[in-house]
Amino acid sequence: MTSYPDAPGHRGIDTSMAAADALAPKLGRLQRMAEAAIRDAGDTGLTADEVAARLKMDRWSIQPRTSELRRKGIIRDSGQRRRNITGKDAIVWVATPAEHAES
Repeated sequence: MTSYPDAPGHRGIDTSMAAADALAPKLGRLQRMAEAAIRDAGDTGLTADEVAARLKMDRWSIQPRTSELRRKGIIRDSGQRRRNITGKDAIVWVATPAEHAES
């Protein structure tokens, strides 16, 4: 059985588990899309909101992917912060060198 971050996380509540099950077939594609957007941004990096905007997707579909990619070592917190759509500071993600990412 696959587990987080290779499978969507959930909170052990029926609705959360159903949402995770529904997302599972798309997870790899969404992670690859988010990674590519962040990698393409270079040292400038992207917040989760910025990734979602670039991909023309809902933030709620993308933000969890940044947590999964971080856990896999594919992206990292740059230390930079930019305001997100709510006006709060958000982590700016940058890609890690390919040799440091989990295989």
